[in-house]
Amino acid sequence: MSLAELFILAVGLSMDAFAVAVCKGLSLRQVKPSQMALVGLWFGGFQALMPVLGYLLGVRFRDSITAFDHWIAFFLLGLIGVNMIREALSKEKEAQEESASLSPRAMLPLAVATSIDALAVGVSFAFLAVDIVPAVSFIGVVTFLLSAAGVKAGAVFGLRYKSRAELAGGIILILIGVKILLEHLGLLPF
Repeated sequence: MSLAELFILAVGLSMDAFAVAVCKGLSLRQVKPSQMALVGLWFGGFQALMPVLGYLLGVRFRDSITAFDHWIAFFLLGLIGVNMIREALSKEKEAQEESASLSPRAMLPLAVATSIDALAVGVSFAFLAVDIVPAVSFIGVVTFLLSAAGVKAGAVFGLRYKSRAELAGGIILILIGVKILLEHLGLLPF
């Protein structure tokens, strides 16, 4: 996986965290750099941890399913992407104000929920033989930066761009899944 592909993947994965960070920024009266860093650490840390867990699971079973691993990567990334697009296009009313708490009790469930898709990506990393340490470090740093920026953006712009960010993230993940499938089927020369 090239650095450009990894960057696109990291941005796609971080869109859920970015959207939640925007909500956090909306709920905070005055955003401080320490609050931006704390939200970034929660989301970036879990976005780095979950692919490692998925990778460890995938490595354990990699040898028995290498003949169809590209289909697994395609399916997982596609499923995650479709789910993100569905959430972005959902007509459900969202609460305008999320809890302003940045306590572990408030942040842990959010960090886990926004990084579940990264667990599935970690499984696909095992099948694609991705060098896991640089990959998850990169994903964690990108998510940290986007989440910290999301807190500030939430305070400035509100929820206006939340669904667009999720939509873009979902489309990116689907396109990466299609690319992986087409490469392994020999339909792309990369």
